[in-house]
Amino acid sequence: MVYDRSPIVKIGNSLEKFKGLISYSQSSYNIGVMINAKKVRKAVIPAAGFGTRFLPATKAQPKEMLPIVDKPVIQYVVEQAVAAGIEQIVIVTGWHKRAIEDHFDRHFELEARLEKDGKIEQLQSIKKISDLADFVYVRQKEALGNGHAVLMAKDIIGNEPFVVMWGDEFFEADPPSLKQLISVYEQTGSPVIAGIKVDKADVSRYGIGKVTNIKDNLFKLHEIVEKPTPEEAPSNLAVHGNYLFTPDIFDMLKDLKPSKSGEIWQVDAINKLAAQKDVHVLELKNSHYYDCGNKLGYLKAVVEFGLKHDDLRDEFAEYLRNIV
Repeated sequence: MVYDRSPIVKIGNSLEKFKGLISYSQSSYNIGVMINAKKVRKAVIPAAGFGTRFLPATKAQPKEMLPIVDKPVIQYVVEQAVAAGIEQIVIVTGWHKRAIEDHFDRHFELEARLEKDGKIEQLQSIKKISDLADFVYVRQKEALGNGHAVLMAKDIIGNEPFVVMWGDEFFEADPPSLKQLISVYEQTGSPVIAGIKVDKADVSRYGIGKVTNIKDNLFKLHEIVEKPTPEEAPSNLAVHGNYLFTPDIFDMLKDLKPSKSGEIWQVDAINKLAAQKDVHVLELKNSHYYDCGNKLGYLKAVVEFGLKHDDLRDEFAEYLRNIV
């Protein structure tokens, strides 16, 4: 294990509750009454893969470090977690992912140069990166599946609820996606996963939930069907991206039989857990999903965020109009 001893930044004593985010009858689910749930303060980000979809660009740099304008993808992911009150970020890396660790560390030589040159805005922007959270790094020595990567964080998570996020995708949502999930967890004490509705023609690209609607945008999960055909899909609710787990997910992962390739997959552990206890899916409100793990999704994110930059928007928009 590789530990970064940066100080923990406290985001607040409590999370804001969002009235009207979810509402249900309490006859079958004791929802709407706050339970004595442990605070969700840790996030796990598996980031040990090779990023082969982006070769040769990822031969010498992590795919999670590909820039969206002027910030790497994984920084957007971390900032999303921090915005929801997460205090500790556990990043599961490999030997070839040192650039991620370096990005969230201090760079004293660069800071001194920027200060000397009077570039205070840039200086502040890089100093705050290492102060976003308490960062912990765990090495996944072999590529044995995303479930195995999550299991590597077991000793750091301990007996606490936690979230899992991927290092190459994120949501922009209002309220933030993790806050929406945490709000459900605080009222149920059960695991909850983000969901988004997709076109029926696109279900083969996602894990699709076999679900029962509880009320409004909350569902009970029975099973995640991986990349079904449109005819086989149990719904058009893609279940992925952000996951809030209770620590018993580690028991499911530990007891899984590896696939023929020797890999352990998180989706199998979720399905096993859903067969034993309530697991919820929350269809996110006011959200947009950015999948930067494929070339087209990454390019879309770059264009959209480029158009959000005040110093780029007008000129960039004019350029796009001229080339389309």
